[in-house]
Amino acid sequence: MTHVHFIGIGGSGLSAIARLLLESGYAVSGSDRALTPFAEEVRKAGATVYVGHHARNVAGADWVVRSSAIPDDNPEVQAAVQKNIPVYKRADFLGELMADKTGIAIAGTHGKTTTTAMTAWVLTDLQRDPSFIIGGVSKNLGVNARAGKGNLFVIEADEYDNMFLGLKPQIEVITNLEHDHPDFFPTFEAMTQSFEAFIDLLPADGALIVCMEDAGAMSLIPYARKAGKNVIAYGARMENTISAPHWVIARDVKPNQRGGFDFVASSNLKSAGLESVEVSLQAPGEHNVRNALATLAIVDVLGLSREKAAKALSKFTGTGRRFELRGEANGVSVYDDYAHHPTEIKATLAGARARYPERRIWAVWQPHTYSRAQALYLEFSRAFKDADEVIVTEVYAAREPKQDFTSAEIVSGMPHPSARYIATLPQVTDYLLKNLQPNDVLIVLSAGDADQICAEVLKTLKER
Repeated sequence: MTHVHFIGIGGSGLSAIARLLLESGYAVSGSDRALTPFAEEVRKAGATVYVGHHARNVAGADWVVRSSAIPDDNPEVQAAVQKNIPVYKRADFLGELMADKTGIAIAGTHGKTTTTAMTAWVLTDLQRDPSFIIGGVSKNLGVNARAGKGNLFVIEADEYDNMFLGLKPQIEVITNLEHDHPDFFPTFEAMTQSFEAFIDLLPADGALIVCMEDAGAMSLIPYARKAGKNVIAYGARMENTISAPHWVIARDVKPNQRGGFDFVASSNLKSAGLESVEVSLQAPGEHNVRNALATLAIVDVLGLSREKAAKALSKFTGTGRRFELRGEANGVSVYDDYAHHPTEIKATLAGARARYPERRIWAVWQPHTYSRAQALYLEFSRAFKDADEVIVTEVYAAREPKQDFTSAEIVSGMPHPSARYIATLPQVTDYLLKNLQPNDVLIVLSAGDADQICAEVLKTLKER
């Protein structure tokens, strides 16, 4: 039995691969600096998980896979090199897992986790039993990865560290393209070049599905056409802006009583001509209309039933840490959200405002990495108009060393009438507990550790 060891198994990316390998009959071990929920779930599934990094942890491994955040001087990396154990990054490893499958790779600066989860759920509900790797836990499926018995492999195609360039896709989705990860992509042009290389991975009979509402995604269309790729456009409210021979669009988009949106999806991909289907989503936010259209385009390319897919979409409940209701206490609704880019924050808050038009919305934002906070300073300062109260914590450094920058500088530039800087998470929790009122909505926006605010606030409110 092949033994694979993961350095950084507590993250969403490596834990998903580890789970898939476990289900495929591999022996799996891994390590991380803390026993995260992802690591705990993989441990329950049968992996050996170590807390902390030590050379002895790689004993017996045939292969080692490391997170992008793991440096070369990590003791487990060094031990593997000394023992001549191959050390891979995700980009080196994932393509082989997809080799005998029809790969569906979903990329983009935002929305790829939800769109991947949505697609995996719909294909599962259509009894195609796909393999999938998602950057978060699907609420419908209860896991972030699975080794299915069908011939489809759905994967979240992460651009960071050029992970997605190691994939072998037959179908690609690009949800949008904006500058992000400035620690890896110093310029938007560098990021665009990586997405062009991603498009180059498609075979001649593949399909590229692109959101035509996003300027960055649209900018890739000329490159894709010149390379001879089959391009399919999708978007909402696009009746007069369709500029691709093949498309899937939404008409009659309107909020529904389920907290999401209803719409009519129309497509010209079927040989019979224009075909429409009614869709009713419970996942909040108009951005999920676009995510659903991308999923329907995949369904069309695969030749599956649009009507059954629409019914499956109506049952989609979302992804962990994507506008996830953590609980309610004393009339306060507490949500956890992974948003860490200005566009994501605006989409989350717009969805919250659509769901709760009359309630006071509190947004607590923990900036993620100094490089992103500084590169997108202006965009962040303008991203909170749909919140009534805004709290900004100190920067979560993640993979970066501490710098001479504080997020108080972003708050000072905010035009919002009620935005404040509160440095530490305990201080934020105390402030919230003193000021939250019945009927308020609290949304914690963080790709770091600020989600613990949700738990602490709920716990104290319930004790009261």
